[in-house]
Parts: sequence; C-alpha cells; structure tokens
Amino acid sequence: MLQRVMNFLGLGEEEEYEEEDAVEEMPTMAEPEPAYGRKGGTVVNLHTQKQVRVVLTEPGNYEETQMIADHLKAHRSVVVNLHLVSFDVAEKIVDFLSGCVYAIGGSMQKLGHLVFLCTPDNVDVQGAISEYLESESRTQLR
Repeated sequence: MLQRVMNFLGLGEEEEYEEEDAVEEMPTMAEPEPAYGRKGGTVVNLHTQKQVRVVLTEPGNYEETQMIADHLKAHRSVVVNLHLVSFDVAEKIVDFLSGCVYAIGGSMQKLGHLVFLCTPDNVDVQGAISEYLESESRTQLR
C-alpha cells in the first residue's frame, strides 16, 4: 500500500502492469434499456421539440412591414390582415413580403380578401383556401 501511495505522489518507481490493469478495470457503458421494457421502441422527449408559433398581424402602415419580416426571419409563420391600410399600401406590403418570403425560401398564400399567410421554409402548407373563397364570393354575387 505504501508503494502505491509513493507511486501516486510520483516518488516511487512505476510498474507497467498497473497501468494496463487500470485500463482493463474501467467499466464499459451498457446501452440503456428502452422505456417500459420494450425493445426496439422509440422514445420521444417532448421537451426537446421546438414550439411552433403563428403571429397574427394587422399593419396600420407600410413601416410596420419590417416587423413582419423579422418574424419570418425567426422562422415564425405570419398571418397578415391588410384591411386597415389603403389598397395602394396593401399592394406595397404584399410586394415587400413576397420578396422576403422568396429570400428565405418560404411561401405566401392568400387566405381571403386582403388576408395572407406567410410561412418560412420550415413550414409546409397543404391545401388552398383562396380558390374556395373566390368561387364562394362569385356565387354570392349572382
């Protein structure tokens, strides 16, 4: 025992076989058991998944459009209601947002009259509402 203490402090002679034994004595990590004793199952930790956020906006002027672009850059989907601005300003906002959406690889869809959905590249939108709304409004006008 005294020899081991001396070796530990660096005062004694080291023996090669002790170093090899130390390597062999290290425990190996076993693969963890799946949850509930099932083999081959997949365990999903819900806390590691990113929360999805959709932002609803009603810009009152063109200057508020940059805030919408910031949400898109942060990978948030944005619903834009343009009923509060004039038609000319609404056109400018749609042009700016369509450029932003193109730059980030996202998509832009019309949900209704002056209401648009802008999504970043990590969001997949299926279906089309605008076609139904357009045909519905034509039917009501007759």
